[in-house]
Amino acid sequence: MICLPGLAFGQVRPAAVRVTLEGQWKGQLAVPGGRLPLTITVTELANGTRFAVLDVPAQRISRALMTVDVKSDTVIFDTQELGCTYTCLRTPDGKQLEGQWKQQGFQTALTLQFEALPASPPKNFKFPPPYRVEEVSFTNSRDNIRLSGTLTIPPGEGPFPAVVLLSDMGPHDRDVTMGDYKMFGLLADYLTRRGVAVLRTDDRGVGQSGGSVTAATTADLVKDAQTALSFLRTRPLIDFGQLGLIGHGEGGNVALLVAAQPLPPAFVVALAASGAAGREVLLQQPAGFRPAGEADTAQENYTRRQLKTQQQLALKVEELRAKGANAAQIETYLAQQQMRQRAADKKRQEIIVKQQKTLLEVVRQTADNGQAQAILTNMIGQYNRDLPPGAAQLRASQMTSPWYRYYLDFNPQAELGKVNAAILLLHGTDDTQVNVSNLALLEKGLKGNKRVRSSRVEGINHLFQAPVTQWPVISGEPKPIFSPQVEQGIIAWIRTLFSE
Repeated sequence: MICLPGLAFGQVRPAAVRVTLEGQWKGQLAVPGGRLPLTITVTELANGTRFAVLDVPAQRISRALMTVDVKSDTVIFDTQELGCTYTCLRTPDGKQLEGQWKQQGFQTALTLQFEALPASPPKNFKFPPPYRVEEVSFTNSRDNIRLSGTLTIPPGEGPFPAVVLLSDMGPHDRDVTMGDYKMFGLLADYLTRRGVAVLRTDDRGVGQSGGSVTAATTADLVKDAQTALSFLRTRPLIDFGQLGLIGHGEGGNVALLVAAQPLPPAFVVALAASGAAGREVLLQQPAGFRPAGEADTAQENYTRRQLKTQQQLALKVEELRAKGANAAQIETYLAQQQMRQRAADKKRQEIIVKQQKTLLEVVRQTADNGQAQAILTNMIGQYNRDLPPGAAQLRASQMTSPWYRYYLDFNPQAELGKVNAAILLLHGTDDTQVNVSNLALLEKGLKGNKRVRSSRVEGINHLFQAPVTQWPVISGEPKPIFSPQVEQGIIAWIRTLFSE
């Protein structure tokens, strides 16, 4: 019996002469009662990383990741966690791998034949992940809204713990795409590789989901989250007793509100959720938010500037290292830059709060949307002179939307005392969009719940990105990644909940 798909990938150790393995290696594994055709596909990247995946169609194993290790003239393919290892040598003509397949006390000779990969793979080709991926849709029958998304399920028989990901305020696709950074796409991949199924959906009015994000209030989003949980309860590979919600920003508050209702989730992870009233949160936000289809807003531009600054900082660090700077010098340089950035962020935030106070009072004091929009359009245009034509009017429309007016009077404190589910609260110390002091307000509201754990994560921003020094460099540019520290903390906490 062949092993189930593995979950790891590895890097090749440096060798004097690099062995090129890229391509497909096909053969038949001799097992009691017959043979199993299998294929190991190897892809090599310029930085020396090798990816390998195992396909065994007869066992319904597709794209299971394997580590690849080259030691002198020996090549080792391994799924260590599941006990499968193929140790082999490449023949001088480069057309075969000959060696031994071992797994859980079983061992047999195996020869694989080489086939080259296609010379021109599709432009948007991506290596398939080692888990099930399903495009799904379901209906919030109370509002007659069709929601669409992606469900990823780990390999194996299950049933598996599962989570629904809930995005922050404003319209987001299922991956929460912001430039090169796909916050929920990265988190979903990490969790699924480690045994947790994940459902992530396009927000209302985004992608393939129906409805309108500006017409939906926070209460409506609670119903969407409840519908997503109900959908997962119908799936045989999902453990309905181990369902959770992971929410970011407003999504964290939505998750906590769902946990205060009948049929709550078993657990909630709230990332940068707010314990303050909606008005206090909106004071920290630039006017309006990005609607579906709008390319550039002040907030998105600010995020892009942040990413660019962090990329430049990473390149500068590499330059300093190349010039011989030691660890202490680099650490001092980074500390100085961080201090300057924090000072600039503080100044920017003070300006935003001052402007927002005035704008919010216009919304609160002007019930007529037409009149309010005329005033807001003029003010937003003066505050943001670089806005493209029509953007100020669009944002004024957002600020008089049902969602915005509802959120102005929203206060999560009233419902927090009803939450009995296990709760993990996480907040980055470098979050400039939701003040870290909000974490104390959440802790206060949840004080009657003995299963609450909270943490302030050093050096993490509102998007829960890893510090820039940890970003991988791809095609010469640093690319943002979700904080591994936070990912590891989330999966460890979930496992602890169900380990007994």
